[in-house]
Amino acid sequence: MFKPQYQNFVNAVRNRPTSYIPLYEHIIVTSVMEAVTGVEFGYLENGNDADKAAYLKRYCKFFLDMGYDTVSYERLVVDSMPGNGCLYAHNEGCIHTREDFDRYPWEQIPDRFFEKESAYYRALRDVMPDGMLAVGGPGNGLFECIQDIVGLENLCYLRMDEPEVYEGLFQAAGDMLYTIWARFLEEFHDIYCVCRFGDDLGFQTSTLLPVDDIRRLIIPQYKRIVEIIHRHGKPFLLHSCGNIFRVMDDLIGTVEIDAKHSNEDSIAPFSEWIERYGGRIGNVGGLDASVYCDESPVDIVTYATDIYRTCEAKGGGAAIGSGNSIPAYVRPDKYLKVIDTVRELRGC
Repeated sequence: MFKPQYQNFVNAVRNRPTSYIPLYEHIIVTSVMEAVTGVEFGYLENGNDADKAAYLKRYCKFFLDMGYDTVSYERLVVDSMPGNGCLYAHNEGCIHTREDFDRYPWEQIPDRFFEKESAYYRALRDVMPDGMLAVGGPGNGLFECIQDIVGLENLCYLRMDEPEVYEGLFQAAGDMLYTIWARFLEEFHDIYCVCRFGDDLGFQTSTLLPVDDIRRLIIPQYKRIVEIIHRHGKPFLLHSCGNIFRVMDDLIGTVEIDAKHSNEDSIAPFSEWIERYGGRIGNVGGLDASVYCDESPVDIVTYATDIYRTCEAKGGGAAIGSGNSIPAYVRPDKYLKVIDTVRELRGC
């Protein structure tokens, strides 16, 4: 009988010894949970308060039954931002000019967010299993929020054509996110043991924006959000995909992230992330997401065991799972094989 210990994952994030190597996923989509358990419950998510509670009770139970110490849960900020959809739905951006930027309702978004999402956080509080707490909070980082209303291509045009608008976007979005996080921590800090947001700063070979822009426009906004998270006694876990080695020292030294998640073998294996940064931060992830999805001849038990041993050799400050997430197109049998392998190795 597995008994979750959320503090075990907190220790991993804080780069401390753990009782056993915790499992972690940034996101597991509901359809995969349904496929694994044979129980449909996703239709409840957007219902009334009773439906939300029923959905989240089943959602939390999945994490408990699979052997996680924590429940990964976030509500997306971009869903409360008018004109969104560039990043997720490839829609046309809504900010192209100074006039578009000036009339965008930045100051209204925090209230919109809490009007839309607070019921989910309250329901999560009511159904959280004993021994567990959540990881997450308001989803989406600064860069994602900007991309989702501007579009990456148009953002690059603004950088050249309207530099004041380009810079203003990072300040306005930073102010918005800081306001959201400050209120979230006041109202819902008791449900969460680790705070995080996802902000993919890179792709396979480089960062998506010039490194100097990240240092000048993104790092200071991250820093003030992480500072308020730390003032509430919570560690911060950054999820960021891509080749971001050139800004990792800024993220660790200036922002003071506690841990980092996301890795892809074609960029660097998990062992390299641990070798480079394992003495300074917690390392979370490990298994390239492709091995959950394809028909490759990779022996997933051997692969998962190797990642587990890498975490074990670190001597604390590591958690294991996919290097990205568990989206709808993964093979449930491979996901379960990883879970079974890790739980057998750790004995619980």
